[in-house]
Amino acid sequence: MTDTKKMHKEAMAILKATSRTFFIPITFLEKEMKTTVAMAYLCMRAIDEIEDHEEIEIEAKAKMLDETAALLLTAPFNKQAYAAVIADYADILPEVTTRLPDWIELTPEGIRKEIAESTSEMAGGMAKWARKNWICKTKEDLDDYTYYVAGLVGVMLSHIWRWGADIETDRDLAIGYGRGLQAVNILRNQDEDAERGVNFMPEGWTRADLFNYAEENLAKADAYNASIKKRSILMFCKIPLALAHKTLEAMQKGYEKMSRQEVEATVAQLDETTK
Repeated sequence: MTDTKKMHKEAMAILKATSRTFFIPITFLEKEMKTTVAMAYLCMRAIDEIEDHEEIEIEAKAKMLDETAALLLTAPFNKQAYAAVIADYADILPEVTTRLPDWIELTPEGIRKEIAESTSEMAGGMAKWARKNWICKTKEDLDDYTYYVAGLVGVMLSHIWRWGADIETDRDLAIGYGRGLQAVNILRNQDEDAERGVNFMPEGWTRADLFNYAEENLAKADAYNASIKKRSILMFCKIPLALAHKTLEAMQKGYEKMSRQEVEATVAQLDETTK
C-alpha cells in the first residue's frame, strides 16, 4: 500500500471514529468528492478540537488557533511550523488535530486553497470566541458565533460543489444551513454548556426563541437543498438536515436526541425517496 493510500485509509477511519453522523452522508458521495469533503471536514474538526479541549487554557487555545489560521494562508502548509505551534499540547490533542498537515496534503490541489482559507477563517473566529469565553449577549453575537463554527462549513461545501460538480448555491442559504445545524447542537447541549460556564443564549431570550432561531435557519437549509439536483450531493446535504429537523422535533417533545434506530430509518427513507 502506498503512503497516500495508507494515509487515506487512516483518514477515513479517523473520520468515522470522530463523527459517525457526518461519516454516513459522506458515503453517498462519489470517489473524488468523498475524499475532498472528508479532508475538508477533518481540517475543520482539527481546529474544533483545539477550541473544545477541556485541559487547555483559553489564551493558549486562542494563540494556537490564531497561529494555525496564519499558517493556513501560506502554501505549502508548513508542517514544522505547525508542529511548533501545537508542541506544548501535542501529547493531549487528538490525532485529528496533530495530523492537520496530512489532511491538507490529501486534499485535491484544485480546491486546497479554498479549504485552507475557510479553515483559517474558522480558526481565527474560534480564537475570538474563545477569548470571549463563548458568551453570546445579542442575536448578532449568536449569528457571529454560529457563522464561524458552522456557517463556514456551508460556505466551504459550496466551494467544493462548484469546483467538483459545477453546482452554484446561495452563500446566505449555505450559512443558514450551517447555523441551523449548530443551533440544534446548542439546544441539545444547553445544560452541559451551562455547567462549564458557557451560554449561547442571547440576553432576554427563552429556549423557545432558540428553537425559533433553529427553525428559521433550517428553513434556509431546506431552500439550499432545493437548488441541488445531483443525487449524490443532494443525499449528502439532505441527511444532516433531516436528522436536525427530527432532533428538533424530539427535543420539543422532551427527548434529548434521536435513537440510533431512528437515525438509520431516516437515512434509509431518504435514500429511497431521493432515487
